[in-house]
Amino acid sequence: MTERLRIEEEIPAALGGERLDRVVALIASISRSEAAALITDGGVEVDGAAAPSGKDRLVTGQTIVIDLGRLRRVGPAQPDADVPFDVVHADEQLIVVDKPAGVVVHPAPGRPDGTLVNGLLSRFPDLARAHGDPQRPGIVHRLDAGSSGLLVVARTADAAAVLSAQFRDRSAGRRYQALVWGHPGADQALIDAPIGINPNDPLRRSVVSNGKPARTRYVVTARFDQPGELAEVVCTLETGRTHQIRVHLAAVGHPIVGDQVYGHGVPALGMARPYLHAFELSVNHPATGERMTWTSPLADDLTALRATLT
Repeated sequence: MTERLRIEEEIPAALGGERLDRVVALIASISRSEAAALITDGGVEVDGAAAPSGKDRLVTGQTIVIDLGRLRRVGPAQPDADVPFDVVHADEQLIVVDKPAGVVVHPAPGRPDGTLVNGLLSRFPDLARAHGDPQRPGIVHRLDAGSSGLLVVARTADAAAVLSAQFRDRSAGRRYQALVWGHPGADQALIDAPIGINPNDPLRRSVVSNGKPARTRYVVTARFDQPGELAEVVCTLETGRTHQIRVHLAAVGHPIVGDQVYGHGVPALGMARPYLHAFELSVNHPATGERMTWTSPLADDLTALRATLT
């Protein structure tokens, strides 16, 4: 998912009547006190007007805009040498890492350390001067904590601007491997369905008519019959919504194996996380413009499960 400094959402029924500061904290994944400060600093709009108070109650259907660029942070992220990750490529402009499942990309309320950013600061101290939020230096896109695979990090402000633009205009390439339940009817397809906050559960996303445009292409690369009907698919993102691949595949009846949020009720086959791996990443180098592509082998836990399929 692309790192968003501006979040715009329509308030679903599940959040109608809730206080503004609680909703901001929930949507932006920040603390309640950070949300209150952001509102005070004019960083939140409701229906196009600056929100006067975090105590205001929201109405279903209102539009909220959150400007995270105005967020006050407690302090910069600190180095942590114990965070596991592999460096695939590093130069003066960017770093490409292979993130294991279970590692969160950047600090958040209640998780100040142990994240990829903390680990990067230990190996690349200059990253602290990169750009932007001191708790998210160099971060221009993200992977869910439960996903493994490739992530590019900017080492300079100029590189951050160039790379961020590539994720916004979709010129950056990202491909993912997933194992899903069921046999898709077509060997390849485009899922073009808007994604927004789930009307019944604000912690989840879902396909909703008033959501943001979202497009995922997939190609079936293998089909299996044991231990059940399963398919291996390669997904290409054309947009970068939160949980996009997981939401889209579940919406078309093919939830990802191990996804207990969007595939609840289906067997996990022993997986402690979704079978989802970011195996290919392509960007134009910020300094030279050269198209660069990196690949990552399937993570060990996914490889082990795949070996049991027939």
